[in-house]
Amino acid sequence: MDGMRTEPGTEAAPFPRSAEALWAALHAEAATAAGAEPVLRGFLELSVLRHEALAPALAALLARKLAEPLMPAERLEDLVRAAGPDLVALAVADLSANRRRDPAARGWLAPFLHYKGFHALTWHRVAHGLWRDGRHDLALYLQSRCSLVFGVDMHPAVPVGRGVFIDHATGVVVGETAVIGNDVSILQEVTLGGTGKETGDRHPKVRDGVLLSAGAKVLGNITVGRGAKVGAGSVVLADVPPCATVAGVPARVVGWCRDAVPALAMDQSIPTGS
Repeated sequence: MDGMRTEPGTEAAPFPRSAEALWAALHAEAATAAGAEPVLRGFLELSVLRHEALAPALAALLARKLAEPLMPAERLEDLVRAAGPDLVALAVADLSANRRRDPAARGWLAPFLHYKGFHALTWHRVAHGLWRDGRHDLALYLQSRCSLVFGVDMHPAVPVGRGVFIDHATGVVVGETAVIGNDVSILQEVTLGGTGKETGDRHPKVRDGVLLSAGAKVLGNITVGRGAKVGAGSVVLADVPPCATVAGVPARVVGWCRDAVPALAMDQSIPTGS
């Protein structure tokens, strides 16, 4: 199929490499679901089937998620549309990350419609663009709404790379001067915070391919090196070397990652007997 590719060495369904290809797959799934579940037909029509492309469907879906009486969906939809094609390209990369890394995601429809980590991240990308443009009050409003609606609190100043997966998402907190690289996976209850004793540049820098397991707390202006893994419930207070596995309170190196990109493997286990 044009615009699609299959993962080498697997029998998985082809993965889109364009918004058009992803939209075709997503639209087909929605049509099948609407035929199989009449109760959802109206919802699927409004969310997917009535739209002609990914961009307007994404804008409408995200707007409905955050709308409130004093901020109608139409106004929020305009903000998403104004973010332009770059936002759509990032959404394709992020949806692909959700589809690849979550074994519960058996198609494209559920991540698009229901995964609040994807919704929160896409809204964060909108807010980050506004922040860079000096529209701080509006960016902070979106941050507040995302915190209330999705349980994800990311300061709009934070730059985030491509292909990021925020799994479950509840309780994720990311401070103002943090940086998140490409192909990072973040699970629920992760904090990228300050120590409370610093001002200025005071939050973690997470490099490409890092896996931050459930409940990990990374505190201070420290670096989690490329391809590292942070064990569940760990408290990280010092730099993590590239490709290291750290765990504990405070965290220490307990092994070295066998996977080139831990965030893609999504293996939260740590070496036994360490």
